[in-house]
Amino acid sequence: MSRITAVFAILALALPVFAQELRGTWLTTTGNDAIADARRTEETMRRLKDIGINTVYVECWKNGYTQFPSEALKRAVGKDRRPNLVPADGSSPRDLVRETLDAAKRHDLKYIAWFEYGFMASFKNTQNELRAKKQWLSLDAQGNEVAPNGFVWMNPLHPEVQRFLIGIVLECVNAYDIDGIQLDDRIVWPYYTMGYDEFTVNAYRAEHNGKSPPADPKDPDWMAWRSEKVREFSRRLVTEVRHAKPEIEISLSPAIYPWCYENYLLDWPEWAAWKTDEARSPRWDEFIPQCYRIGYDAFEKTWLDQIAHLRARAPDRVQDLAAGIRIVGEGRDSTWDELRKSIELVRSTGAKGHVLWFSKGVLDVFPSELKEFYASPITSVDAPR
Repeated sequence: MSRITAVFAILALALPVFAQELRGTWLTTTGNDAIADARRTEETMRRLKDIGINTVYVECWKNGYTQFPSEALKRAVGKDRRPNLVPADGSSPRDLVRETLDAAKRHDLKYIAWFEYGFMASFKNTQNELRAKKQWLSLDAQGNEVAPNGFVWMNPLHPEVQRFLIGIVLECVNAYDIDGIQLDDRIVWPYYTMGYDEFTVNAYRAEHNGKSPPADPKDPDWMAWRSEKVREFSRRLVTEVRHAKPEIEISLSPAIYPWCYENYLLDWPEWAAWKTDEARSPRWDEFIPQCYRIGYDAFEKTWLDQIAHLRARAPDRVQDLAAGIRIVGEGRDSTWDELRKSIELVRSTGAKGHVLWFSKGVLDVFPSELKEFYASPITSVDAPR
């Protein structure tokens, strides 16, 4: 019998024509030159459309800097965008959001502004202005600012940090005719070992009759308290974005569950279950768990696990779930057979679609295969056997 069988049989009912499925990819300035300049940006968007991609998630917040002019960033660190977007010869600064958005619209691509770094301030070896704001940083019990994942993080609990992150998101939402925004696996607690900085300790004591946080960072109540603080911020973020532009799509691309809770205190299936009763209520419209696995069997297990976790908490949200599928990254590239079978599995489960990590794999590894695959009619949505 199929691994899906009775649990997922209902998901194969009455799906819409897959011409409308989400076929997306992420565009980043790291590890490729797809958006390195305006000419390549235009060619990239043209090729993605020709291949069959319909949605692009474009990096706009990275390593302590926006990729667009931001007054919120300027107030915080004295610069209004990523420094390498400002030519040394005095010519006009580059606005990567404007450039990529205009090119995407010329080729009829849906555009999602991807706030990749979330609460992350810098890589461990990067000394930037944001990292210098020590009062904003999250620390471990030994006072270290570099988390075990190798990054320096802003404190999700700090009100100035919250205002800053919401501020740059709202600037983008209000200044550009984007279709949506996306946060990912960095709108989380920095790591379960973090949270022993003075600000967080004092906040905890204020809510626990002067008692300090447990020394054990895995203490269940201590983990739950920090997780709740991230949830509260998440609700505030989506509420403010929804009020600014009610029709905008708000996307989350988290790490897989339950790993994301065990390490980053992120309980995104609970976020999916939020009840809303009006257009501007807190709501994440789309969930794209990063099911980045090498080999089809590992992907199949991970994807079906994500559906099971979502259905346990929010059974009506499967149609808002899409799969983040890896083509390239650490380790070997995906094979075409693995990628094809992964997309077909996602289709069989009644999900929204898929987003491919990342555009380099779409453009340089499987452009012809994907173009032919997307052009082929979909004749069945049966669960795989």
